[in-house]
Amino acid sequence: MLKDIPAVDLARRTTVELVHRMNLDGDLVDEMYFGQVVPSALTPNIAREVSLLPQFPKSIPAASVNRACASANSAIAQGADQIAHGYARVVIAGGAESLSNVPILHSKRFSEMLVGLSKAKTLSQRIKLVAGIRPRDLVPVAPAIAEPSTGESMGQSAEKMAKENGISREHQDTFALRSHRLAAAGTEDGRITAEIAPLFPYHGDPISMDNGIRTDSTLDRLAALRPAFDRRYGTVTAGNSSPLTDGASALLLMSEDAAKALGYVPLAYIRSYAVAALDPGDQLLMGPAYAVPVALDRAGITWRELGLVEMHEAFASQVLSNIQAFESKKWAQERLGRPEPIGQVNRDTLNVMGGSLAIGHPFGATGGRITLTLANEMARRDVQFGLISVCAQGGMGFAMVLERR
Repeated sequence: MLKDIPAVDLARRTTVELVHRMNLDGDLVDEMYFGQVVPSALTPNIAREVSLLPQFPKSIPAASVNRACASANSAIAQGADQIAHGYARVVIAGGAESLSNVPILHSKRFSEMLVGLSKAKTLSQRIKLVAGIRPRDLVPVAPAIAEPSTGESMGQSAEKMAKENGISREHQDTFALRSHRLAAAGTEDGRITAEIAPLFPYHGDPISMDNGIRTDSTLDRLAALRPAFDRRYGTVTAGNSSPLTDGASALLLMSEDAAKALGYVPLAYIRSYAVAALDPGDQLLMGPAYAVPVALDRAGITWRELGLVEMHEAFASQVLSNIQAFESKKWAQERLGRPEPIGQVNRDTLNVMGGSLAIGHPFGATGGRITLTLANEMARRDVQFGLISVCAQGGMGFAMVLERR
């Protein structure tokens, strides 16, 4: 539905919606940070392109951030740090991705020929270069959704985690079905659609809801899908993996003093955040199991004090593996050097409106969506503390604690 709209336009439109909804004077914005994982060669700093919208002065510094699937989270954290240091009072942060418009590369030899053609001074030089082109030189090279250091795809990593942690196919499919049902309920009652900026595409009808949520999904239908990464022994399928989608997110951050002076009531405060990394050759998507306890320590709270938790659902096996680690005394002792488990996960307060398995995963934007969803639900339930966790390529993990005061 969004394939004709580049990521920079998705980011611009989302930011304009944010400005209108918040009745924000663009002149008040000090900085912008946006996450993007697969940038366009034409707009490599997407944040700066957003800051050049007519709603803002041209003097706003802006930077794009890439921490893989946690890119928007890192953009938010970077904006928060600038505010905490007193370098900014008002920041817009978020992320965008158009996985329908990933750059397609040429082969190295063909690229060299194109450079040669641009430098050729005579017709004979150009003809000689063109005559040297072979069919194999024209084969495009598409970016792979894989770990560069190991060559293992994200799906293969999820499959490995399912096997090593004993996560069954039925357990994964059940969790995926839960995500779709909760996302469908959140759409039906308006909680999810309230967070969406309605989009008017270049052609066709307005878009005001996510189109990946399967309201008719069943365990039988999920069970009928074939494994996607290990055809013979695998359990990871298209049904228990997040769909790759297009999207953008934008959030408004302010210092407490600025919010009070301007008459804004914060949805939530950023209490703490943490990032972590592990060997990508190990269980690649276990970063949250390392980042979460650090974020909780920095917040000065325990898992028991969390009223809501939002975990990015890259794969059902990834979420279930991290939950298993949170609850494991052995994991805590052997991996973290802690005497007790991180905490017992309450499924009633986990991803209460579904997650990426149903809604989709536009890499650079997902972290912003999760943050907004958590903050809104914390306000609805009058919850004091909420947690965000995101796994990311490179064996990284991100966690953030939000607080309502």
